[in-house]
Amino acid sequence: MHKPSDPLALNSLVHDVLASVRYKDICPDLIRRIGEQELTKRRNVKEALKTTKSKLHQVSGAYFAGQGHYAAWLAELRAVAQTENKEHIQQVCRRIMGYHASMRERLPILDQFYSSILADLAPIHSVLDIACGLNPLAIPWMPLAEDAQYYAYDIYQQMAAFLHEWLAIMEIRGHVQACDLIQLCPTHEVEVAFVLKTIPCLEQVDKQAGHRLLRAINAQHLIISFPVHSLSGYNKGMAANYEARFRELLDNERWTVKKFAFATELVFVVTK
Repeated sequence: MHKPSDPLALNSLVHDVLASVRYKDICPDLIRRIGEQELTKRRNVKEALKTTKSKLHQVSGAYFAGQGHYAAWLAELRAVAQTENKEHIQQVCRRIMGYHASMRERLPILDQFYSSILADLAPIHSVLDIACGLNPLAIPWMPLAEDAQYYAYDIYQQMAAFLHEWLAIMEIRGHVQACDLIQLCPTHEVEVAFVLKTIPCLEQVDKQAGHRLLRAINAQHLIISFPVHSLSGYNKGMAANYEARFRELLDNERWTVKKFAFATELVFVVTK
């Protein structure tokens, strides 16, 4: 049994993490959760601080440094949205999405990605986007209904505020919030929930997070995906390993599954 963490040590650790440029924008609840785990396993606060930052890097820092040019991006998006030219809007969104490593991997398949996996579900009236990253910027590619509602969650606070303004620019009802998704899964009743390349990251912190998440999400359809190679570009049998993990997560649930294999991403459309 692990020893309980020292509240003063935990407060100090959280403060030190938030003081760093790379992690200052991360939801404090997630930092506290990881820090508390590490303090119970490490010999001292210095070691726990180091391993907490390492864990945060695995969860998110490897994909996005948390330092977006949000004000400039919003100004550009507002300006291009006024043109009502879908192609121009997509060009701007595509460039901004390139700042996020996970989204950057999806750019080569973007024109086929959402139209393929959502074809049988369109038009979509409500979306839940878990650990969204910059995925809401792909809305111009999604077959959403005119009255669609979009709810998105991630751990970066300024990014969430930026994306919330993006929804307003697109005149889409909903919200984007920063939270610890391992501790609190949103329970909006929606038609479609995106869980894109999310489970491997959450399971870095809690090995049961994927299992709990898939059952907690209140959606008719889950869009679950996994990467097929590492960020450095190496293929290490990841597609086969992640598909095996996905089948394990289903745990004999009587859910319908449809598989899509893209060059950079393995996708499962699950109907509960």
